[in-house]
Amino acid sequence: MLCDLCPRNCHIERSEERFGYCGVGALPKIARAALHFDEEPPISGANGAGTIFFCGCNLRCVFCQNYEISARDTGTVITPYQLSEEYKRLEQLGAQNIEFVTPSHYVGAILESLTYYRPRVPLVWNSSGYDKVETLRQLDGVIDVYLPDFKYSDNALAKRLSNCPDYVETATAAITEMLRQCGDPVIEDGMMKRGVIIRHLVLPSHIKNSLGVLTAIKRNWCENHHTSALVSLMAQYMPAGRAADYPEINRRLTKREYQKVLDKLYDLELDGFAQELSSADEKYVPEWNYNN
Repeated sequence: MLCDLCPRNCHIERSEERFGYCGVGALPKIARAALHFDEEPPISGANGAGTIFFCGCNLRCVFCQNYEISARDTGTVITPYQLSEEYKRLEQLGAQNIEFVTPSHYVGAILESLTYYRPRVPLVWNSSGYDKVETLRQLDGVIDVYLPDFKYSDNALAKRLSNCPDYVETATAAITEMLRQCGDPVIEDGMMKRGVIIRHLVLPSHIKNSLGVLTAIKRNWCENHHTSALVSLMAQYMPAGRAADYPEINRRLTKREYQKVLDKLYDLELDGFAQELSSADEKYVPEWNYNN
């Protein structure tokens, strides 16, 4: 199959020997499958999300905090059946959902895995937001909660930092499709059962981009005091990946920068979550130690 799962449309026949733009073959390659407690409260809950970190990425941002698994040859290749066994194991550990992290380039394998075992807890799709609407439609009725990024309101910045000159319109269409599938947020006993949480990571020196993102979220999905999506504002940025090659992002956020974005969040009356600056700490980066 010539791969066209993501908006890159690289049309490469992905295999053990041939990789797509995402940097991986067709079979799932994972770096971690464990309980994860550092997500938004209705995702982690008390017991932790059953998080599966996939290797490779169709966006590959220069500042990626998971650069070791998104852009380097790390991780273990498994079959869709083995992936389904991970769902069982995580459920037995008490996971309150199964969270797929950076899964967009493995849609076919994930759908196959669910034919072997469908978890009894909600399924969470945690992606960069750079998703193809046609591919997302394959997940209609399968995914319960979408957790997309909305990284950029400026395509020039998206091109510079993610080689992605069509990010804004692509992510906007993708999130609109996610909301069509899942509707308004449904939270029961403190846990997200259905809905969409839009994440945004604030980048140093690019506060205007963040203000534009929040404005776009309000305009597109949260007008007229109707909350179609929750917002998660993230302050955890630390220079990682190839950030040293980009001087304006080769530092952490300042308190003043983040406060400007927080003020905009409050002015727009967007519902959701906001991290504290103290979240920018290496202790929150998971260990990549999966071995099946």
